[in-house]
Amino acid sequence: MRIPALLRRGRAARATRRPRRVRLVPALVAATLLAAVAAGLAWYGDRAAERRDAAVRQALATAPAAAKAIFSYDYRTFDESVANGRTFATGAFAEEYARTTVTLKETAGKQQAVVLAEVSVTGVVSAETDRVELLVYLNQYRRNVSTAGEKVDQNRVVLTLVPVDGEWKVSQATAI
Repeated sequence: MRIPALLRRGRAARATRRPRRVRLVPALVAATLLAAVAAGLAWYGDRAAERRDAAVRQALATAPAAAKAIFSYDYRTFDESVANGRTFATGAFAEEYARTTVTLKETAGKQQAVVLAEVSVTGVVSAETDRVELLVYLNQYRRNVSTAGEKVDQNRVVLTLVPVDGEWKVSQATAI
C-alpha cells in the first residue's frame, strides 16, 4: 500500500509544480517584450543622436563661410557682397539682412568702408536635427576714410542655422 501512496504524492507534487511553470511562461514573455522595447528605444535614440551629430557637422562646416559673407562688405562691390551674404540667409533673418544692408549701402559708400570678417572659432550652443545654434567668435577687420589704418572689432555672435533644400542657412544672428 505504500507504493500507491507514493504515486499519489508524486502526482500531487507534479500538480503543484505545473502552476509554477504556467506562471513562469507569462513572466518570460513579459521580460522578453520589455527587453525588445528597451532595445528598440536604444536603437531609436542612437539613430537620433547620429542625425543630430550630422546636423552639427554640416552647420559647423557652413558657419565660417556664412559669417564671412554676412558680416563682410566692400563699398566698391557692395551689391555683390550683399548678394553673397543673402545666399546664406533664410526666413525673417533674410528680410532683416536685406533691410539692414539697404541702409548700410549709402554709409559704406560715403565712408569708403571695407569690412572683412574672419571666424576665429565656433562652438555648439544647442543642436537638434533641424536647428543648430552656434557661438561664433568673429573678427571684423575694417578700413574707411575716417580711420587711420585698419581696425579690428572682436565680436561674438550666436548663429542659428536650419536646413533649407539640403543646405544649412542662417535663420537668426544675435550679437552677444
